[in-house]
Amino acid sequence: MSSSNPDQARRAGCALDAANFFLADVRDGLGPYLAVYLLTEQHWDEARIGLVMSIATIAGILAQTPAGALIDATRAKRLVMVIAAVMVTLASLSLPIFPAFLPVALSQGIAQAAAVIFPPSIAAVSLGIFGPAAFTRRIGRNETFNHAGNAVAAGLAGLSAYWFGPTVVFYLLGAMAIASLLSILAIPERAIDHDLARGLHDADADDSRPDRPSGFAVLLTCRPLLVFAICVLLFHLSNAAMLPLVGQKLALQDKNMGTSLMSACIVAAQLVMVPFAMLVGARADRWGHKRFFLAALLILPLRGVLYTLSDNPFWLVGVQLLDGVGAGIFGAIFPVIVADLMRDTGRFNVAQGAVITAQSIGAALSTTLAGLVVVGAGYGAAFLTLGAVAAIGAVVCFVVLPETRQIADGGARPKGKTAATASAIAAE
Repeated sequence: MSSSNPDQARRAGCALDAANFFLADVRDGLGPYLAVYLLTEQHWDEARIGLVMSIATIAGILAQTPAGALIDATRAKRLVMVIAAVMVTLASLSLPIFPAFLPVALSQGIAQAAAVIFPPSIAAVSLGIFGPAAFTRRIGRNETFNHAGNAVAAGLAGLSAYWFGPTVVFYLLGAMAIASLLSILAIPERAIDHDLARGLHDADADDSRPDRPSGFAVLLTCRPLLVFAICVLLFHLSNAAMLPLVGQKLALQDKNMGTSLMSACIVAAQLVMVPFAMLVGARADRWGHKRFFLAALLILPLRGVLYTLSDNPFWLVGVQLLDGVGAGIFGAIFPVIVADLMRDTGRFNVAQGAVITAQSIGAALSTTLAGLVVVGAGYGAAFLTLGAVAAIGAVVCFVVLPETRQIADGGARPKGKTAATASAIAAE
């Protein structure tokens, strides 16, 4: 553990638990409730809603890599997270006051751009407090609290909206935002080692530690990072459209029942993610980081095939629970692999942002691909196509991506250069 003060580190860990729990709702803003609110309360048509959501998505994609670079550069990580949480909350709470198209598009673009700060910030603070030896376990714990927060927020939103209408999500978001701000500020500033937080390690841990961060070219010269980004893009190209397709099939059978089943499915999937995030945190350093990522990829072809076997609503919801397995593993292992690859480069967070950009592009293209296949060949063909995309990603991962684990014995650091450093040297 990086912090030399056990009480300070314990306090920081508890504050991180709370921050992950409450930010689970804040980081997504209104998320899936935005379309519902604009449709039912503001009476927008589907085209305008889709355009606003596309603008927000593009803003998030453009902000990903700069956000990572900011987190690498700044020593005011808590302040950056606080500002981002305030911006997301204010942008979302402005909707009832300014419901015209331009203010809504602007506010949701700002909210999405601000929200991309949270994943690299939380990972950076975790690495800066607990160090590389405990990082995998800490990320698993972060994801556990994040999924628990998502499940609780979704459950509260669903029940509250049933009794009080869609606008109740604004009040829920405000309450979660206040709690998240208090949690972030409870993280002791002195507990964060900002060199560790960007992927530079303690000077006394290895005499070969770089004096300063690597150049940004490391993002393009680290071949394993590029391979990982391709695999991540394929994962989300496959995964992002599966839940919407399930929702469409459920709605075609029974509009009212479909909505209820989808809400239950989202909550249940989040709960399934909790134990798998815990499993990654507890076992990934021992079993191998690549193996867990490969398992997350292989879940997707299995889901794609199973969806084609029956149109029974409960079967579809049951298969969708496998999303909790794949997404639970992916969310926990993603920052760990990036930290492996960017070890000693000082570019951990900008690398996270760059790979998340690839992830976002894959997710954005996923629904378009699925829609085209559904129109041309039906739902079964769409599920199989999405599954095949993930299968390609699994093959690339198995054949090309090396095992990235660098802490296999409970904390000892390996000798020699990291993958990123070696690739950068080879490129020079």
